Amino acid sequence: MKASELRQKYLDFFKSKGHTIIPSDSLIPQNDPTTLFTTAGMHPLVPYLMGEDHPGGKRVANVQKCIRTTDIDEVGDTTHHTFFEMLGNWSFGDYFKKEAIEMSWEFLTSPEWLGLDKDRLAVSVFEGDADPESSADDGAGAPFDEEAYEIWRKLGIPEKRIAKLPRKQNWWGPAGETGPCGPDTEMFYWVGDPDKVPESFNDDNDQWVEIWNDVFMEYEKTKDGKFIPLKQKNVDTGMGLERMLTAMNGLDDNYKTELFWPIIEKIEGLSGKKYGGSEEITKAMRIVADHIKAAVMIMGDDKGITPSNTDQGYIVRRLARRAIRYGKQLGVENNFTKDLAQEIFGIYGDVYSELDRNGGRVLEELEKEESKFKDTLEKGLRQFEKLKKDNIDGKEAFNLYQTYGFPLEMTVELAKESGVKVDEEEFKKELEKHQELSRTASAGKFKGGLADSGEETKKLHTAAHLMLAALRKILGDHVHQKGSNITAERLRFDFSHPEKMTDEQKEKVEKLVNEIINSKLPVICEEMNVDEAREMGAEGVFDSKYGDKVKVYLMGEFSKEICGGPHVKNTGELGRFKIIKEESSGAGVRRIKAVLDN
Repeated sequence: MKASELRQKYLDFFKSKGHTIIPSDSLIPQNDPTTLFTTAGMHPLVPYLMGEDHPGGKRVANVQKCIRTTDIDEVGDTTHHTFFEMLGNWSFGDYFKKEAIEMSWEFLTSPEWLGLDKDRLAVSVFEGDADPESSADDGAGAPFDEEAYEIWRKLGIPEKRIAKLPRKQNWWGPAGETGPCGPDTEMFYWVGDPDKVPESFNDDNDQWVEIWNDVFMEYEKTKDGKFIPLKQKNVDTGMGLERMLTAMNGLDDNYKTELFWPIIEKIEGLSGKKYGGSEEITKAMRIVADHIKAAVMIMGDDKGITPSNTDQGYIVRRLARRAIRYGKQLGVENNFTKDLAQEIFGIYGDVYSELDRNGGRVLEELEKEESKFKDTLEKGLRQFEKLKKDNIDGKEAFNLYQTYGFPLEMTVELAKESGVKVDEEEFKKELEKHQELSRTASAGKFKGGLADSGEETKKLHTAAHLMLAALRKILGDHVHQKGSNITAERLRFDFSHPEKMTDEQKEKVEKLVNEIINSKLPVICEEMNVDEAREMGAEGVFDSKYGDKVKVYLMGEFSKEICGGPHVKNTGELGRFKIIKEESSGAGVRRIKAVLDN
Protein backbone atom coordinates (compact mmCIF):
# COMPACT_ATOMS: atom_id res chain seq x y z
CA MET A 1 0.00 0.00 0.00
CA LYS A 2 1.23 3.48 -0.92
CA ALA A 3 1.30 6.34 1.59
CA SER A 4 -1.14 8.34 -0.56
CA GLU A 5 -3.60 5.41 -0.51
CA LEU A 6 -3.33 5.00 3.27
CA ARG A 7 -3.90 8.73 3.87
CA GLN A 8 -6.94 8.69 1.55
CA LYS A 9 -8.45 5.51 3.00
CA TYR A 10 -8.25 6.97 6.48
CA LEU A 11 -9.94 10.23 5.48
CA ASP A 12 -12.59 8.41 3.40
CA PHE A 13 -13.43 6.10 6.31
CA PHE A 14 -13.93 8.91 8.79
CA LYS A 15 -15.81 11.01 6.26
CA SER A 16 -18.22 8.06 5.94
CA LYS A 17 -18.62 8.25 9.74
CA GLY A 18 -19.75 11.89 9.64
CA HIS A 19 -16.37 13.63 10.18
CA THR A 20 -15.45 16.93 8.49
CA ILE A 21 -12.02 16.60 6.83
CA ILE A 22 -9.71 19.51 7.77
CA PRO A 23 -6.21 20.26 6.39
CA SER A 24 -2.94 19.93 8.31
CA ASP A 25 -2.04 22.95 10.42
CA SER A 26 1.41 24.57 10.38
CA LEU A 27 4.34 22.88 12.16
CA ILE A 28 4.81 26.15 14.07
CA PRO A 29 2.04 26.70 16.66
CA GLN A 30 0.34 30.05 16.07
CA ASN A 31 -0.81 30.91 19.55
CA ASP A 32 0.71 28.39 21.93
CA PRO A 33 4.03 29.28 23.55
CA THR A 34 4.08 26.07 25.61
CA THR A 35 5.97 24.31 22.83
CA LEU A 36 8.12 25.14 19.81
CA PHE A 37 6.38 22.79 17.39
CA THR A 38 3.06 21.13 16.66
CA THR A 39 3.73 17.82 18.39
CA ALA A 40 0.43 16.02 17.78
CA GLY A 41 -2.79 16.34 15.80
CA MET A 42 -4.67 17.57 18.87
CA HIS A 43 -2.26 20.43 19.47
CA PRO A 44 -3.96 23.04 17.19
CA LEU A 45 -7.39 21.86 18.36
CA VAL A 46 -7.08 22.56 22.12
CA PRO A 47 -9.64 25.45 22.09
CA TYR A 48 -12.28 23.06 20.67
CA LEU A 49 -11.38 20.31 23.13
CA MET A 50 -11.99 22.95 25.83
CA GLY A 51 -15.47 23.72 24.50
CA GLU A 52 -15.22 26.31 21.70
CA ASP A 53 -17.35 25.50 18.65
CA HIS A 54 -15.35 24.20 15.67
CA PRO A 55 -16.61 25.48 12.30
CA GLY A 56 -16.41 21.89 11.01
CA GLY A 57 -18.79 20.60 13.67
CA LYS A 58 -18.32 18.08 16.48
CA ARG A 59 -16.47 15.44 14.39
CA VAL A 60 -13.30 16.22 12.43
CA ALA A 61 -10.41 14.21 10.95
CA ASN A 62 -7.13 15.06 9.21
CA VAL A 63 -3.50 14.22 8.49
CA GLN A 64 -1.29 16.50 10.63
CA LYS A 65 2.40 17.28 10.16
CA CYS A 66 4.22 16.87 13.51
CA ILE A 67 7.69 17.46 14.98
CA ARG A 68 8.86 15.87 18.24
CA THR A 69 12.27 16.95 19.49
CA THR A 70 12.04 14.68 22.53
CA ASP A 71 12.71 11.71 20.24
CA ILE A 72 15.89 13.09 18.62
CA ASP A 73 18.15 10.88 20.75
CA GLU A 74 15.99 7.83 19.96
CA VAL A 75 16.36 8.31 16.19
CA GLY A 76 18.47 5.57 14.66
CA ASP A 77 16.19 2.60 15.43
CA THR A 78 13.46 1.31 13.09
CA THR A 79 10.51 3.36 14.42
CA HIS A 80 11.48 6.76 15.87
CA HIS A 81 11.30 9.96 13.81
CA THR A 82 11.61 13.71 14.40
CA PHE A 83 9.11 14.57 11.64
CA PHE A 84 6.08 12.33 11.18
CA GLU A 85 2.49 12.49 9.99
CA MET A 86 -0.35 11.77 12.37
CA LEU A 87 -3.69 10.51 11.08
CA GLY A 88 -6.26 11.74 13.59
CA ASN A 89 -9.99 11.85 14.28
CA TRP A 90 -11.70 13.89 17.00
CA SER A 91 -14.99 14.07 18.76
CA PHE A 92 -15.70 17.37 20.50
CA GLY A 93 -18.26 16.25 23.06
CA ASP A 94 -19.99 13.90 20.59
CA TYR A 95 -19.17 10.15 20.53
CA PHE A 96 -16.98 8.60 23.23
CA LYS A 97 -15.20 5.34 24.12
CA LYS A 98 -17.52 2.73 22.59
CA GLU A 99 -17.85 4.39 19.17
CA ALA A 100 -14.17 5.42 19.04
CA ILE A 101 -12.89 1.91 19.79
CA GLU A 102 -15.40 0.26 17.45
CA MET A 103 -14.41 2.63 14.61
CA SER A 104 -10.72 1.92 15.22
CA TRP A 105 -11.37 -1.83 15.14
CA GLU A 106 -13.46 -1.58 11.96
CA PHE A 107 -10.89 0.50 10.10
CA LEU A 108 -8.01 -1.79 11.11
CA THR A 109 -9.64 -5.16 10.48
CA SER A 110 -12.44 -4.76 7.91
CA PRO A 111 -11.47 -6.12 4.44
CA GLU A 112 -13.07 -2.97 2.98
CA TRP A 113 -10.47 -0.81 4.77
CA LEU A 114 -7.09 -2.07 6.03
CA GLY A 115 -7.96 -5.74 6.58
CA LEU A 116 -5.22 -6.40 9.17
CA ASP A 117 -4.99 -9.88 10.68
CA LYS A 118 -7.00 -9.79 13.95
CA ASP A 119 -4.69 -12.42 15.43
CA ARG A 120 -1.72 -10.05 15.16
CA LEU A 121 -3.38 -7.22 17.11
CA ALA A 122 -3.08 -6.44 20.83
CA VAL A 123 -4.16 -3.47 22.97
CA SER A 124 -3.41 -1.71 26.24
CA VAL A 125 -5.64 0.26 28.63
CA PHE A 126 -5.01 2.50 31.65
CA GLU A 127 -4.60 0.40 34.83
CA GLY A 128 -5.61 3.26 37.16
CA ASP A 129 -3.77 4.97 40.02
CA ALA A 130 -6.62 6.29 42.14
CA ASP A 131 -4.78 5.48 45.38
CA PRO A 132 -3.43 8.92 46.47
CA GLU A 133 -0.31 7.31 47.92
CA SER A 134 0.71 5.87 44.56
CA SER A 135 0.17 9.09 42.63
CA ALA A 136 1.32 11.88 44.93
CA ASP A 137 2.75 13.84 42.01
CA ASP A 138 -0.44 13.60 40.00
CA GLY A 139 -3.10 14.80 42.38
CA ALA A 140 -5.87 12.36 43.14
CA GLY A 141 -5.10 9.96 40.29
CA ALA A 142 -7.76 8.25 38.19
CA PRO A 143 -9.46 4.82 38.21
CA PHE A 144 -8.84 1.74 36.02
CA ASP A 145 -10.43 2.20 32.58
CA GLU A 146 -12.78 -0.77 32.92
CA GLU A 147 -15.08 0.55 30.18
CA ALA A 148 -12.36 0.45 27.49
CA TYR A 149 -11.21 -2.97 28.73
CA GLU A 150 -14.73 -4.44 28.41
CA ILE A 151 -15.31 -2.92 24.94
CA TRP A 152 -12.14 -4.60 23.60
CA ARG A 153 -13.06 -7.89 25.26
CA LYS A 154 -16.52 -7.88 23.64
CA LEU A 155 -14.93 -7.17 20.24
CA GLY A 156 -13.05 -10.45 20.59
CA ILE A 157 -9.57 -9.44 21.82
CA PRO A 158 -8.37 -12.23 24.18
CA GLU A 159 -7.77 -11.09 27.76
CA LYS A 160 -4.08 -12.07 27.47
CA ARG A 161 -3.78 -9.52 24.67
CA ILE A 162 -5.27 -6.63 26.70
CA ALA A 163 -2.52 -5.14 28.88
CA LYS A 164 -3.32 -2.92 31.86
CA LEU A 165 -0.52 -0.35 31.90
CA PRO A 166 0.32 2.62 34.18
CA ARG A 167 0.02 6.38 33.61
CA LYS A 168 3.44 6.59 31.96
CA GLN A 169 2.21 4.44 29.05
CA ASN A 170 -1.55 4.93 28.95
CA TRP A 171 -2.34 8.53 29.86
CA TRP A 172 -2.24 11.52 27.52
CA GLY A 173 -2.00 15.23 28.25
CA PRO A 174 -2.42 17.90 29.15
CA ALA A 175 -0.62 19.74 26.31
CA GLY A 176 0.46 22.45 28.76
CA GLU A 177 0.70 22.50 32.55
CA THR A 178 -3.08 22.38 32.81
CA GLY A 179 -5.91 21.44 30.47
CA PRO A 180 -7.81 18.47 29.01
CA CYS A 181 -6.33 15.01 29.49
CA GLY A 182 -7.33 11.42 30.11
CA PRO A 183 -6.63 7.71 29.79
CA ASP A 184 -5.89 6.17 26.42
CA THR A 185 -6.05 2.79 24.76
CA GLU A 186 -3.24 1.85 22.39
CA MET A 187 -3.28 -0.66 19.54
CA PHE A 188 -0.24 -2.80 18.66
CA TYR A 189 0.55 -4.93 15.61
CA TRP A 190 2.90 -7.92 15.56
CA VAL A 191 5.56 -7.25 12.88
CA GLY A 192 7.53 -10.43 13.58
CA ASP A 193 7.03 -13.89 12.08
CA PRO A 194 3.23 -14.24 11.50
CA ASP A 195 3.50 -17.92 12.45
CA LYS A 196 5.03 -17.07 15.83
CA VAL A 197 2.62 -14.49 17.27
CA PRO A 198 2.80 -14.76 21.09
CA GLU A 199 -0.38 -15.72 22.94
CA SER A 200 -0.05 -12.77 25.28
CA PHE A 201 0.97 -9.16 24.73
CA ASN A 202 4.18 -7.79 26.24
CA ASP A 203 4.92 -4.13 25.51
CA ASP A 204 8.65 -4.72 26.12
CA ASN A 205 8.83 -6.86 22.96
CA ASP A 206 9.71 -4.44 20.14
CA GLN A 207 8.05 -6.70 17.56
CA TRP A 208 4.76 -5.45 18.98
CA VAL A 209 4.66 -2.01 17.33
CA GLU A 210 2.21 0.67 18.50
CA ILE A 211 0.14 1.80 15.52
CA TRP A 212 -2.80 3.75 16.96
CA ASN A 213 -3.76 5.57 20.13
CA ASP A 214 -7.30 6.53 21.19
CA VAL A 215 -7.24 9.20 23.91
CA PHE A 216 -10.35 9.72 26.02
CA MET A 217 -10.26 13.28 27.31
CA GLU A 218 -12.57 13.00 30.28
CA TYR A 219 -10.57 15.02 32.83
CA GLU A 220 -9.12 18.50 33.23
CA LYS A 221 -5.87 18.87 35.16
CA THR A 222 -6.13 21.93 37.42
CA LYS A 223 -3.33 24.23 38.61
CA ASP A 224 -3.18 22.38 41.92
CA GLY A 225 -2.60 19.05 40.13
CA LYS A 226 -6.09 17.59 40.60
CA PHE A 227 -8.02 15.74 37.89
CA ILE A 228 -11.64 16.89 37.64
CA PRO A 229 -14.22 15.48 35.18
CA LEU A 230 -14.60 17.55 32.01
CA LYS A 231 -18.07 18.87 31.19
CA GLN A 232 -17.38 18.04 27.55
CA LYS A 233 -15.87 14.58 27.02
CA ASN A 234 -13.70 14.35 23.90
CA VAL A 235 -11.99 11.72 21.79
CA ASP A 236 -8.56 12.42 20.29
CA THR A 237 -7.02 9.61 18.25
CA GLY A 238 -3.68 9.39 16.49
CA MET A 239 -2.26 6.84 14.07
CA GLY A 240 1.35 7.20 12.95
CA LEU A 241 1.42 7.08 9.15
CA GLU A 242 4.99 5.78 8.96
CA ARG A 243 4.44 2.90 11.40
CA MET A 244 1.13 1.89 9.84
CA LEU A 245 2.61 1.96 6.33
CA THR A 246 5.39 -0.32 7.56
CA ALA A 247 2.87 -2.77 9.03
CA MET A 248 0.65 -2.69 5.91
CA ASN A 249 3.59 -3.62 3.69
CA GLY A 250 4.88 -6.43 5.89
CA LEU A 251 8.12 -4.57 6.67
CA ASP A 252 10.05 -4.49 9.95
CA ASP A 253 11.72 -1.10 9.36
CA ASN A 254 10.01 2.28 8.73
CA TYR A 255 13.04 3.42 6.70
CA LYS A 256 12.26 0.81 4.04
CA THR A 257 8.96 2.51 3.18
CA GLU A 258 8.58 4.96 0.28
CA LEU A 259 8.60 7.82 2.81
CA PHE A 260 12.32 7.21 3.51
CA TRP A 261 13.76 4.78 0.98
CA PRO A 262 14.51 7.34 -1.82
CA ILE A 263 16.50 9.38 0.74
CA ILE A 264 18.36 6.25 1.94
CA GLU A 265 19.20 5.28 -1.67
CA LYS A 266 20.58 8.77 -2.30
CA ILE A 267 22.75 8.47 0.86
CA GLU A 268 23.98 5.07 -0.37
CA GLY A 269 24.97 6.62 -3.70
CA LEU A 270 26.74 9.56 -2.08
CA SER A 271 28.59 7.46 0.51
CA GLY A 272 29.33 4.29 -1.45
CA LYS A 273 28.03 2.29 1.53
CA LYS A 274 25.03 -0.06 1.77
CA TYR A 275 22.11 0.31 4.16
CA GLY A 276 22.16 -2.75 6.40
CA GLY A 277 25.91 -3.20 5.80
CA SER A 278 26.55 -2.81 9.52
CA GLU A 279 24.65 -1.59 12.58
CA GLU A 280 26.77 1.58 12.67
CA ILE A 281 26.22 2.41 8.97
CA THR A 282 22.47 1.71 9.19
CA LYS A 283 22.04 3.91 12.27
CA ALA A 284 24.02 6.77 10.68
CA MET A 285 21.93 6.61 7.47
CA ARG A 286 18.68 6.66 9.45
CA ILE A 287 19.82 9.71 11.44
CA VAL A 288 20.88 11.60 8.30
CA ALA A 289 17.61 10.77 6.50
CA ASP A 290 15.42 11.63 9.50
CA HIS A 291 17.19 14.86 10.45
CA ILE A 292 17.40 16.36 6.98
CA LYS A 293 13.74 15.48 6.38
CA ALA A 294 12.71 17.20 9.65
CA ALA A 295 14.87 20.26 8.90
CA VAL A 296 13.39 20.54 5.38
CA MET A 297 9.81 20.23 6.63
CA ILE A 298 10.34 22.92 9.31
CA MET A 299 12.12 25.30 6.92
CA GLY A 300 9.56 24.58 4.18
CA ASP A 301 6.72 25.71 6.43
CA ASP A 302 5.13 29.03 5.47
CA LYS A 303 6.31 30.56 8.77
CA GLY A 304 9.79 31.05 7.24
CA ILE A 305 12.00 29.34 9.86
CA THR A 306 15.75 29.38 9.12
CA PRO A 307 18.74 27.98 11.08
CA SER A 308 19.60 30.22 14.04
CA ASN A 309 20.68 30.13 17.68
CA THR A 310 17.20 30.53 19.17
CA ASP A 311 13.82 28.83 19.27
CA GLN A 312 12.72 26.75 16.25
CA GLY A 313 15.77 27.93 14.28
CA TYR A 314 18.04 26.36 16.89
CA ILE A 315 16.36 22.98 16.41
CA VAL A 316 16.81 23.29 12.62
CA ARG A 317 20.50 24.06 13.14
CA ARG A 318 20.91 21.18 15.57
CA LEU A 319 19.23 18.72 13.16
CA ALA A 320 21.17 19.89 10.10
CA ARG A 321 24.54 19.86 11.87
CA ARG A 322 23.98 16.45 13.43
CA ALA A 323 23.06 15.09 9.97
CA ILE A 324 26.17 16.67 8.43
CA ARG A 325 28.38 15.08 11.10
CA TYR A 326 26.88 11.63 10.50
CA GLY A 327 27.20 12.18 6.74
CA LYS A 328 30.90 12.81 7.29
CA GLN A 329 31.12 9.58 9.33
CA LEU A 330 29.65 7.77 6.31
CA GLY A 331 32.40 9.22 4.13
CA VAL A 332 30.36 11.87 2.26
CA GLU A 333 32.88 14.61 1.49
CA ASN A 334 30.94 17.08 -0.69
CA ASN A 335 27.91 19.13 0.35
CA PHE A 336 24.94 16.77 0.24
CA THR A 337 21.99 18.26 2.14
CA LYS A 338 20.54 19.91 -0.98
CA ASP A 339 20.57 16.56 -2.82
CA LEU A 340 18.62 14.94 0.01
CA ALA A 341 16.20 17.88 0.15
CA GLN A 342 15.32 17.30 -3.53
CA GLU A 343 14.37 13.70 -2.69
CA ILE A 344 12.18 14.96 0.17
CA PHE A 345 10.44 17.41 -2.18
CA GLY A 346 9.73 14.43 -4.45
CA ILE A 347 8.19 12.41 -1.60
CA TYR A 348 6.00 15.16 -0.12
CA GLY A 349 5.58 17.82 -2.83
CA ASP A 350 2.16 16.54 -3.95
CA VAL A 351 0.88 16.44 -0.36
CA TYR A 352 2.23 19.70 1.08
CA SER A 353 2.16 22.55 -1.45
CA GLU A 354 4.18 24.82 0.87
CA LEU A 355 7.31 22.84 -0.07
CA ASP A 356 6.88 23.96 -3.66
CA ARG A 357 6.34 27.58 -2.59
CA ASN A 358 9.32 27.65 -0.24
CA GLY A 359 11.66 25.10 -1.84
CA GLY A 360 14.11 27.66 -3.24
CA ARG A 361 14.61 29.26 0.18
CA VAL A 362 15.05 25.83 1.82
CA LEU A 363 17.82 24.81 -0.62
CA GLU A 364 19.58 28.15 -0.26
CA GLU A 365 19.54 28.05 3.57
CA LEU A 366 20.66 24.40 3.70
CA GLU A 367 23.62 25.08 1.41
CA LYS A 368 24.58 28.11 3.49
CA GLU A 369 24.33 26.21 6.78
CA GLU A 370 26.26 23.20 5.47
CA SER A 371 29.10 25.27 4.02
CA LYS A 372 29.31 27.35 7.19
CA PHE A 373 29.42 24.29 9.45
CA LYS A 374 31.79 22.22 7.31
CA ASP A 375 34.31 25.05 7.33
CA THR A 376 34.67 24.72 11.09
CA LEU A 377 33.75 21.05 11.67
CA GLU A 378 37.25 19.68 10.96
CA LYS A 379 38.88 22.25 13.24
CA GLY A 380 36.28 21.64 15.91
CA LEU A 381 36.77 17.87 15.82
CA ARG A 382 40.55 18.34 16.12
CA GLN A 383 39.96 20.67 19.08
CA PHE A 384 37.60 18.10 20.63
CA GLU A 385 40.28 15.38 20.31
CA LYS A 386 42.67 17.63 22.25
CA LEU A 387 40.09 18.01 25.03
CA LYS A 388 39.56 14.26 25.48
CA LYS A 389 40.05 13.42 29.13
CA ASP A 390 37.79 12.28 31.97
CA ASN A 391 35.78 15.51 31.92
CA ILE A 392 35.18 18.45 29.55
CA ASP A 393 34.34 21.54 31.56
CA GLY A 394 31.59 23.99 30.64
CA LYS A 395 33.95 26.68 29.34
CA GLU A 396 35.58 24.20 26.94
CA ALA A 397 32.16 22.99 25.75
CA PHE A 398 31.05 26.60 25.29
CA ASN A 399 34.17 27.36 23.26
CA LEU A 400 33.28 24.44 20.94
CA TYR A 401 29.83 26.00 20.55
CA GLN A 402 30.93 29.62 20.11
CA THR A 403 34.02 29.04 17.95
CA TYR A 404 33.12 25.88 16.03
CA GLY A 405 29.32 25.92 16.04
CA PHE A 406 28.96 22.67 17.97
CA PRO A 407 25.53 22.55 19.66
CA LEU A 408 25.87 21.31 23.25
CA GLU A 409 24.05 18.10 22.27
CA MET A 410 26.73 17.31 19.70
CA THR A 411 29.56 17.81 22.21
CA VAL A 412 27.72 15.58 24.71
CA GLU A 413 27.16 12.95 22.03
CA LEU A 414 30.82 12.97 20.91
CA ALA A 415 31.92 12.81 24.53
CA LYS A 416 29.62 9.86 25.24
CA GLU A 417 31.05 7.97 22.26
CA SER A 418 34.52 8.47 23.82
CA GLY A 419 33.47 7.70 27.40
CA VAL A 420 33.97 11.33 28.48
CA LYS A 421 31.61 13.51 30.57
CA VAL A 422 30.63 17.13 29.89
CA ASP A 423 29.82 19.68 32.62
CA GLU A 424 26.47 20.74 31.14
CA GLU A 425 25.50 22.99 34.07
CA GLU A 426 28.62 25.12 33.69
CA PHE A 427 28.02 25.25 29.93
CA LYS A 428 24.53 26.68 30.56
CA LYS A 429 25.94 29.31 32.90
CA GLU A 430 28.36 30.37 30.15
CA LEU A 431 25.43 30.66 27.76
CA GLU A 432 23.53 32.85 30.19
CA LYS A 433 26.55 35.09 30.51
CA HIS A 434 26.86 35.54 26.77
CA GLN A 435 23.09 35.59 26.14
CA GLU A 436 23.64 33.71 22.90
CA LEU A 437 21.23 30.87 23.20
CA SER A 438 17.75 30.47 24.55
CA ARG A 439 17.85 27.58 26.99
CA THR A 440 14.11 27.24 26.68
CA ALA A 441 14.56 26.56 22.95
CA SER A 442 16.88 23.64 23.54
CA ALA A 443 14.52 22.28 26.18
CA GLY A 444 11.76 22.64 23.59
CA LYS A 445 9.15 24.45 25.63
CA PHE A 446 8.09 27.65 27.37
CA LYS A 447 6.07 28.13 30.52
CA GLY A 448 2.47 29.31 30.44
CA GLY A 449 0.59 29.86 27.20
CA LEU A 450 -2.80 29.55 25.61
CA ALA A 451 -3.19 25.91 26.62
CA ASP A 452 -3.73 27.26 30.13
CA SER A 453 -4.64 30.79 29.14
CA GLY A 454 -6.04 33.44 31.43
CA GLU A 455 -7.43 36.91 30.86
CA GLU A 456 -4.01 38.56 30.30
CA THR A 457 -3.15 36.12 27.51
CA LYS A 458 -6.52 36.75 25.84
CA LYS A 459 -5.86 40.50 25.94
CA LEU A 460 -2.40 40.16 24.37
CA HIS A 461 -3.75 37.77 21.74
CA THR A 462 -6.42 40.32 20.79
CA ALA A 463 -3.80 43.09 20.78
CA ALA A 464 -1.71 41.04 18.33
CA HIS A 465 -4.60 41.29 15.82
CA LEU A 466 -4.64 45.07 16.19
CA MET A 467 -0.86 45.27 15.87
CA LEU A 468 -0.84 43.24 12.64
CA ALA A 469 -3.51 45.51 11.13
CA ALA A 470 -1.50 48.58 12.19
CA LEU A 471 1.75 47.17 10.76
CA ARG A 472 0.04 46.55 7.42
CA LYS A 473 -1.28 50.13 7.37
CA ILE A 474 2.07 51.70 8.31
CA LEU A 475 4.53 49.39 6.49
CA GLY A 476 2.43 48.01 3.63
CA ASP A 477 0.41 44.99 2.47
CA HIS A 478 3.53 42.80 2.19
CA VAL A 479 3.34 42.36 5.99
CA HIS A 480 1.93 39.00 7.10
CA GLN A 481 2.15 37.11 10.38
CA LYS A 482 5.01 34.59 10.46
CA GLY A 483 4.54 33.30 13.99
CA SER A 484 3.63 34.37 17.50
CA ASN A 485 4.48 33.48 21.07
CA ILE A 486 2.12 34.85 23.68
CA THR A 487 2.37 34.51 27.46
CA ALA A 488 0.43 36.27 30.23
CA GLU A 489 3.24 38.88 30.45
CA ARG A 490 3.98 39.83 26.84
CA LEU A 491 3.42 39.10 23.18
CA ARG A 492 6.13 38.21 20.69
CA PHE A 493 5.16 38.52 17.05
CA ASP A 494 7.08 37.66 13.85
CA PHE A 495 6.11 39.30 10.56
CA SER A 496 7.39 39.60 7.00
CA HIS A 497 9.31 42.84 6.42
CA PRO A 498 12.72 43.30 4.75
CA GLU A 499 14.27 45.96 7.00
CA LYS A 500 14.49 47.35 10.51
CA MET A 501 11.57 49.57 11.54
CA THR A 502 12.36 53.21 12.24
CA ASP A 503 11.48 54.80 15.58
CA GLU A 504 8.87 56.87 13.78
CA GLN A 505 7.22 53.75 12.32
CA LYS A 506 7.11 52.09 15.75
CA GLU A 507 5.53 55.19 17.28
CA LYS A 508 2.90 55.30 14.52
CA VAL A 509 2.00 51.62 15.08
CA GLU A 510 1.71 52.16 18.84
CA LYS A 511 -0.43 55.28 18.36
CA LEU A 512 -2.76 53.54 15.88
CA VAL A 513 -3.27 50.48 18.12
CA ASN A 514 -3.98 52.67 21.17
CA GLU A 515 -6.49 54.74 19.19
CA ILE A 516 -8.45 51.57 18.35
CA ILE A 517 -8.24 50.40 21.97
CA ASN A 518 -9.60 53.76 23.15
CA SER A 519 -12.41 53.55 20.56
CA LYS A 520 -13.80 50.61 22.59
CA LEU A 521 -14.79 48.59 19.55
CA PRO A 522 -16.71 45.33 20.09
CA VAL A 523 -14.80 42.17 19.07
CA ILE A 524 -17.21 40.28 16.82
CA CYS A 525 -16.78 36.67 15.64
CA GLU A 526 -18.45 35.58 12.40
CA GLU A 527 -18.37 32.13 10.81
CA MET A 528 -18.14 32.00 7.02
CA ASN A 529 -16.60 29.95 4.25
CA VAL A 530 -13.04 30.58 3.06
CA ASP A 531 -14.07 32.42 -0.11
CA GLU A 532 -16.25 34.85 1.86
CA ALA A 533 -13.37 35.52 4.26
CA ARG A 534 -11.01 36.16 1.37
CA GLU A 535 -13.50 38.49 -0.36
CA MET A 536 -13.98 40.59 2.77
CA GLY A 537 -10.18 41.07 2.99
CA ALA A 538 -9.60 38.99 6.12
CA GLU A 539 -5.95 38.39 7.01
CA GLY A 540 -4.92 34.80 7.73
CA VAL A 541 -3.84 31.48 6.27
CA PHE A 542 -6.58 30.36 3.91
CA ASP A 543 -5.56 26.68 3.82
CA SER A 544 -5.63 26.58 7.61
CA LYS A 545 -6.81 24.00 10.11
CA TYR A 546 -10.42 25.14 10.09
CA GLY A 547 -11.55 23.37 6.90
CA ASP A 548 -14.36 24.77 4.71
CA LYS A 549 -15.65 27.16 7.38
CA VAL A 550 -13.52 29.66 9.28
CA LYS A 551 -13.96 32.02 12.22
CA VAL A 552 -13.24 35.65 11.36
CA TYR A 553 -12.73 38.12 14.22
CA LEU A 554 -13.73 41.69 13.39
CA MET A 555 -12.81 44.90 15.20
CA GLY A 556 -14.68 47.50 13.24
CA GLU A 557 -13.22 47.95 9.76
CA PHE A 558 -9.73 48.10 11.27
CA SER A 559 -8.96 44.42 11.84
CA LYS A 560 -10.45 41.36 10.09
CA GLU A 561 -8.57 38.15 10.77
CA ILE A 562 -9.12 34.40 10.57
CA CYS A 563 -8.34 32.89 13.98
CA GLY A 564 -9.30 30.13 16.39
CA GLY A 565 -7.85 31.52 19.61
CA PRO A 566 -9.42 33.28 22.62
CA HIS A 567 -10.30 37.01 22.47
CA VAL A 568 -11.69 39.72 24.73
CA LYS A 569 -15.18 41.09 24.02
CA ASN A 570 -14.22 44.76 23.56
CA THR A 571 -10.95 46.54 22.66
CA GLY A 572 -11.52 48.87 25.61
CA GLU A 573 -10.50 46.00 27.93
CA LEU A 574 -6.92 45.96 26.64
CA GLY A 575 -5.14 48.82 28.43
CA ARG A 576 -2.21 50.72 26.87
CA PHE A 577 -0.21 49.00 24.10
CA LYS A 578 3.57 49.47 24.07
CA ILE A 579 6.33 48.05 21.81
CA ILE A 580 9.34 46.97 23.92
CA LYS A 581 11.66 45.76 21.17
CA GLU A 582 11.88 45.28 17.39
CA GLU A 583 14.59 43.03 15.93
CA SER A 584 15.48 40.56 13.17
CA SER A 585 14.11 37.02 13.43
CA GLY A 586 15.55 35.62 10.18
CA ALA A 587 15.88 36.48 6.51
CA GLY A 588 13.07 38.92 5.63
CA VAL A 589 11.35 38.38 9.00
CA ARG A 590 11.18 40.93 11.86
CA ARG A 591 10.14 40.34 15.47
CA ILE A 592 8.28 42.65 17.85
CA LYS A 593 7.95 42.21 21.60
CA ALA A 594 5.13 44.21 23.15
CA VAL A 595 3.17 44.56 26.39
CA LEU A 596 -0.12 45.96 27.67
CA ASP A 597 -0.05 48.32 30.65
CA ASN A 598 -3.26 48.29 32.66
